[in-house]
Amino acid sequence: MSTVDPLVRATGLVRRYGARTALAGVDFAAVPGEVVALVGPNGAGKSTLLSILAGAVEPSEGTLDWVEGATVGWAPQRAGVYGRLTARENLELFARLGREGAPGDVAGELLDRFDLPSDVPASALSVGNRQRLNVALALIGAPHVLLLDEPTASLDPSHRRRLWHVVAGVRDEGGAVVFSTQNLEEVERHADRVVALKDGVEVGPDEVWE
Repeated sequence: MSTVDPLVRATGLVRRYGARTALAGVDFAAVPGEVVALVGPNGAGKSTLLSILAGAVEPSEGTLDWVEGATVGWAPQRAGVYGRLTARENLELFARLGREGAPGDVAGELLDRFDLPSDVPASALSVGNRQRLNVALALIGAPHVLLLDEPTASLDPSHRRRLWHVVAGVRDEGGAVVFSTQNLEEVERHADRVVALKDGVEVGPDEVWE
């Protein structure tokens, strides 16, 4: 673990859904300039942890501490887009909500970066295009911490390369990226550190694949 102060630190996170415990006392931190991979089987708690870090879900127990002024961008598995709006309109709307510069300029830059059609309703986009729009929305405002939940699951090889180029850029600019994946090659190639979850607790990476 780096000695640099973390952008975000979670301690003793517990999340219950009725009788089911999705997280059972997980500690986590992300520091500037690193890419962290969350690995584990389905139901391990990866998405729950990302949702808590994003502020979309409240922990049942535990604490979450952010560096003052740190911002977060989140791309969940299910894209949070408005189906009746085009890709450009979605980006402009979120840019306005975040008060980020000129919405048209922000949208245009992200459309180009992710090779997105600007005038197609989000509901009519392909699965891969919706996923790219999902990640593009997470980047509005140049967040300090970027959270990606299985971001490459529906991307073709060329757009996977584009995504990892974006991830490297966030890291190189002093941000932190946390991504979940089932792809071991992605972990080996792109992660600086691995956090393995199983049954809601952190385990050694080797235990996940037993």
